[in-house]
Amino acid sequence: MYSGSSDGEGGHDAVPRKIPPAASMPWVRNLRRFIGNGAGLGSEALMELETKRILLEIFKERQQKNAEAGTIPSFYKKKPEEGSISHRVQRLAKYRFLKKQSDLLLNADDLDAMWVCLRENCMIDDATGAEKMNYEDFCHIASVCTEQIGPKCRRFFSPSNFMKFEKDESGRIAILPFYLYVMRTVSLTQARIDMSELDEDSDGFLQPHEMEAYIRGLIPNLAQLRDMPPAFVQMYCRIAAHKFFFFCDPHRRGKACIKKVLLSNCLQELMELHQESEEEVTDTEQAENWFSLTSAQRICDMFLALDKDMNGTLSKPELREYADGTLTDIFVERVFDEHVRRGKNGGGNSREMDFESFLDFVLALENKDTPEGLTYLFRCLDLYGRGYLTTADVHTLFRCSSEVDRWGNYELCIEDVRDEIWDMVKPVDPLKITLADLLACKQGGTVASMLIDVRGFWAHDNRENLLQEEEEPPEEE
Repeated sequence: MYSGSSDGEGGHDAVPRKIPPAASMPWVRNLRRFIGNGAGLGSEALMELETKRILLEIFKERQQKNAEAGTIPSFYKKKPEEGSISHRVQRLAKYRFLKKQSDLLLNADDLDAMWVCLRENCMIDDATGAEKMNYEDFCHIASVCTEQIGPKCRRFFSPSNFMKFEKDESGRIAILPFYLYVMRTVSLTQARIDMSELDEDSDGFLQPHEMEAYIRGLIPNLAQLRDMPPAFVQMYCRIAAHKFFFFCDPHRRGKACIKKVLLSNCLQELMELHQESEEEVTDTEQAENWFSLTSAQRICDMFLALDKDMNGTLSKPELREYADGTLTDIFVERVFDEHVRRGKNGGGNSREMDFESFLDFVLALENKDTPEGLTYLFRCLDLYGRGYLTTADVHTLFRCSSEVDRWGNYELCIEDVRDEIWDMVKPVDPLKITLADLLACKQGGTVASMLIDVRGFWAHDNRENLLQEEEEPPEEE
């Protein structure tokens, strides 16, 4: 009865039997395990599996490289537009930062107080009479200065600063070099703050008008420039700023790196004009200092004297009169070829030297021993733009021997001149002289003078006689 009822009534309402999942079947698990370790695969299947694994590793490696590449910092950031909110925020942040750095600097009174502390707490060397201090004195002076001046002087009294100076057998340092170090650090930091304030786009570089503005702000503080005529200030700033760009902008990009300006000799030469009395400086020193008022007026007078037609530029015949006409004709031609831009008309005869190019020309001739000056001159000596000089170039440069006759009636043997130049330079390649050879021999300026200036060649050729004349004492009347 039970079985009948089950077959009759339950035939339509019975729930269909569920098939268990494959994962729960032992034979399926065993088959997957057998196939997964590759034991049951043929050689082709194993090759496919290995290829898939290698490609997957390559894909993951490329994904990792792409993810790392996304973390490379951007090397270009668009500058904010003038007057935009981001531009105003940037200028405000820059102003506050520079103001904070300026407040941390020692002023003139602080430096005077530090010098008094150094002298009151040092010891006198019995042998030399120099004022010195050991490390214990150094730490004591640091505490005294901190009490009198404030914590802003503490950074100068670090152990590393003490170790920078030369010590005697007792481990003492002189107080004067240390004080000069403090003064120079303060001066350079103040100069960097002033330059950064003038850096309009805050890129760490100064453009010509920004450098001129910096120099214009220094004039009232430089003792030897205070009496400068107001009408000459603009021209002076133009001349002074050009030397910074000649030495700190070798690629002529129109901007000079602030850090490079601070570390250059130009800034130190400019700061020499702080001396109170001009009587302390001889006329020769004033003429040698490019930034002196005497030198700037000399440059202007020289340009005006050469500019015969008074058109504001110099032609080749006018430039040949430079330095009493002792420059060789071929050198003047090469100067115009390499360093003078063509005129707007495009004609070959329209190319003339403007005042900016004239300043480069004078700076190169007055600084022939510097890498910048020698680089300028080497481009003129390299007649074919090959990057080196050959014996044929030397023959060409000495072709007009009649110019030498003006300075001495003697025969000029070009072979002797060539051999002497090669002995002075000692080039790496005995067949040619490169700019690197001229810089390495430390006599590049002398070689350049011999090749471009008749007076320079004559002075070198008669150097022994000139040396004797200098050594002989003047005759008494």
